[in-house]
Amino acid sequence: MPEGHTIHRLARRVRDSFRGEHLDVTSPQGRFASGAALVDGRVLRRVDAHGKHLFLGFDELWVHVHLGLFGTVTLAAAPAPDPRPTVRMRMVGGSRYLDLRGPTICEVVTAAHKATIHARLGSDPLRADARPDDAYGRIRRRGAPIGAVLLDQSVVAGVGNVYRSEVLHRAGVSPFLPGRLLAEPVWAGIWEDLTALLRAGVRSGRIVTTAPEHRSRRSGRVRRDDALYVYGRTGEACRRCGARVRADDLAARRVYWCPTCQPE
Repeated sequence: MPEGHTIHRLARRVRDSFRGEHLDVTSPQGRFASGAALVDGRVLRRVDAHGKHLFLGFDELWVHVHLGLFGTVTLAAAPAPDPRPTVRMRMVGGSRYLDLRGPTICEVVTAAHKATIHARLGSDPLRADARPDDAYGRIRRRGAPIGAVLLDQSVVAGVGNVYRSEVLHRAGVSPFLPGRLLAEPVWAGIWEDLTALLRAGVRSGRIVTTAPEHRSRRSGRVRRDDALYVYGRTGEACRRCGARVRADDLAARRVYWCPTCQPE
């Protein structure tokens, strides 16, 4: 599932491609036909993102999209080719087109409904209205492990399995530490680090969490096998201490950590 940086990066691309244009909106697949008819021919005025949710604003109506596990977006130069039968929504502007396939959510909502979606989501480190103190208050009320709490989108929006494993390793915090025991200064450091990592992900379109001194080469484009500290590296040597990276199930997802750098 795409993590928060992917959705914010997509929001920027959609804004740059279509904002201020009258758009032709259709549903070749048919499953979004009634929704497409509500916004077809309207001007895209605003684009918003919150965690893993994308919002496309057409006056008083918003197209709400959540890609989920299988959703994909194609954004390319016009003219658009004949659509595949799996395209849920197609938007066509003067010079670009967008095809959306396989999303978990694709719906038209009112501004009031959009506000309720924001209300149930936690703070997003990439948003100007983020409230890390509010997120910490929610964490302290949880007895669940911090590695599980970070995946709860009502606590912190936009963090997925890669970021939770990586940011906890960078902070030296065990994913199994109960959230209520996480010290406030430690949380402040995690939040600051998450913000920096997510912003870097928006700029580059990829997740890179390693410092240059922990890579096989310190300059040039970061190679894929050098980009992460622990995620997906079960049994490999920790880049910091040399201990073997471990993995286990936590909150229905695989979490990765170093038992030496992140002692329980």
